[in-house]
Amino acid sequence: YQEKPPIPNAFVLPDGVEVITQQNIQNGQNVWQALGGMEVGSVWGHGSYVAPDWTTEWLHRECVFILDEFAKTDFNQSFKELDPERQALLQKRLQLTLRKNTFDPATGLITIHPIRANAFENVKSYFTDVFSYGQKAFAIPKNAVTDPQKLNDLSAFFFWTSWSASTNRPNQDITYTHNWPHEPLVGNVATGEAVVWTGVSVIMLLLGIAALVWWYATRPYPVSQGLPKEDPLLATKATPSQKSTLKYFYVVTLLILLQIIMGIITAHYGVEGDSFYGFPLANWLPYSVARTWHIQLGLFWIATAWLGAGLFMGPLVNGEDPKYQRLGVNILFGALLVIVLGSLAGEWLSIQNKLSPTASFLWGHQGYEYVDLGRIWQIGLMAGLLIWLFLVARCVIPAIKKGGELKPLLSLFLLASIAIALFYGAGLTWGQHTHLSIVEYWRWWVVHLWVEGYFEVFSTVVIAFFFTRLKLIHPKLAAEASLISAIIYLTGGVIGTCHHLYFSGTPTVALAFGSVFSALEVVPLLLIVFAALHDFKLSKATPWIHMYIWPIYFFLAVSFWNLVGAGIFGFMINPPIALYYMQGLNTTPVHGHTALFGVYGMLAMGLVLFCVRAFQPDKEWKSGLIRFSFWAINIGLLLMVMLSLLPVGLMQTWASVKYSYWYARSLEFMQTPLMQTLRWLRVPGDTIFALGAVGYVIFIFGVRFNFFVKDFKAKR
Repeated sequence: YQEKPPIPNAFVLPDGVEVITQQNIQNGQNVWQALGGMEVGSVWGHGSYVAPDWTTEWLHRECVFILDEFAKTDFNQSFKELDPERQALLQKRLQLTLRKNTFDPATGLITIHPIRANAFENVKSYFTDVFSYGQKAFAIPKNAVTDPQKLNDLSAFFFWTSWSASTNRPNQDITYTHNWPHEPLVGNVATGEAVVWTGVSVIMLLLGIAALVWWYATRPYPVSQGLPKEDPLLATKATPSQKSTLKYFYVVTLLILLQIIMGIITAHYGVEGDSFYGFPLANWLPYSVARTWHIQLGLFWIATAWLGAGLFMGPLVNGEDPKYQRLGVNILFGALLVIVLGSLAGEWLSIQNKLSPTASFLWGHQGYEYVDLGRIWQIGLMAGLLIWLFLVARCVIPAIKKGGELKPLLSLFLLASIAIALFYGAGLTWGQHTHLSIVEYWRWWVVHLWVEGYFEVFSTVVIAFFFTRLKLIHPKLAAEASLISAIIYLTGGVIGTCHHLYFSGTPTVALAFGSVFSALEVVPLLLIVFAALHDFKLSKATPWIHMYIWPIYFFLAVSFWNLVGAGIFGFMINPPIALYYMQGLNTTPVHGHTALFGVYGMLAMGLVLFCVRAFQPDKEWKSGLIRFSFWAINIGLLLMVMLSLLPVGLMQTWASVKYSYWYARSLEFMQTPLMQTLRWLRVPGDTIFALGAVGYVIFIFGVRFNFFVKDFKAKR
């Protein structure tokens, strides 16, 4: 809050003439948000990948323009025509001009060199063409923004983000964004702090792994003594509220299908820009809408699966439904349905310029990745989470009061549920005109802490409860293991959130904390692998447990992708020196897809299978289709990453290190035949993945109508 880049009252020339006002910058931020924000390119490296990073694009074009003007004035030649010695002379002058901090706290003004005013008009004309006439390679449709004032304000906002990325902090030799992006023209190179703290993070990772392995090697497996001879759930009967949760799971499967369709369209825009195999789909569904819906639908179906599992678990704990529990479950379902459909419609209207900036913020598109939905829908979702917490708590609290062996585990479940409901509130801490650095801080509370922290804890407790309910794990040991896991997750995860903030206008301390603690985030993933091996052993512990083999397999897949996607691919990009060059390249969706879908998506699918399985404990599944689905989803995800996303990301990283971050995101590099071929290579993996998802949807609905079940009598 104290060291964020200042938004001046105005950028002025030495004679006091205003070039850009604070109002221009703030209005431009709102234009960018309504346009789709981080779903159309990126700013400070956060956002989507088909269009450029607008901060970097503005900075590079401004540098090129100023260098050419210097060269014409001094030598009557273009900059490229000069010999290396003269180029170095002018480049040093450029650095002295741009990196000098002229912000005056007393007046709130920033004085800029007159040549920067000319550069502003020059670069603005380029951005005007891009957003007015469209740019196929960027997947930006024609008439995205046409109002001259909005285009001027949008340019002012991009200029300010570029100014922050090229201007030194007061009395320091690093920019407000810690010298990000890598741009040799303006002297932006990796800092010593980035290198040193990367080394420290690696050391902490090794120490953490060694400590965890030593600790875990001394722990006994939490297995119950005297496993039951038959499924303990055979004697249970689904309550009315549990039956009402079935529709949550069916909606989950449909949202999975819709999200994958949006993902296929989004990926395809990366090669065709404005069409889908020649069909001009962008006229109705532009890239920014498709990507917004792809991300939002993913969050919606994963969250819905987990909420449904929580509601299903309540009566299992209490043994019966509290009064009006079924009504509450149905009301919540209707409310969530309105929020999902309303927010998706609002996002489309916003991007299609059907809403004013204020209406867009409230009802349309906030412009911030993962928190795209308008504020009204966001408040509605928060209210829905609180209703869910109430419905869960009224089942769990009476069981806790009864005491017994389950009390510690149920207490953890209640605490995790409270955290899920309340910590989403971090997304309500900014307004329409809030400073971008502050928004980024709180946004990552939602994306990192809410999803990667408390959902991780919640999932650990839920899985432990289900195994406890099946009497495969002793409740006391399950609670102890869940508590220790939660401590380890949150030790690295809470402060580790700072690794998202290295280059978002934060001071160096964020880089130090983020690098060290984000390295520790990888450590508990080894614990998950050990737990997964234990779960696999449980799947063979007694004959009737094979009835639950496919939910357990999905939990095993969670462990695999936790280690690979969140652990290996996460640590690949999280150290400061790595992220300096990689932020916003295709190495990010490598981590995003394998961690978000591979971990939380697989877990949600496993929870749905577990709950659907528990509805019919006396039926045996015909497992051919779900077996195909499981392997197709996992193999497809692996091929998607290994054939396309990872090679593209590594090629971009090479370009970013060798030349500049701008070049790694540029048309000149991304439109080369090799890069286009690598992007097309997503098709095999995406196709296999999609077929697996379709199989999963068919299986869930088929089980409901007894297409994939047969009568089963438990061995007694």
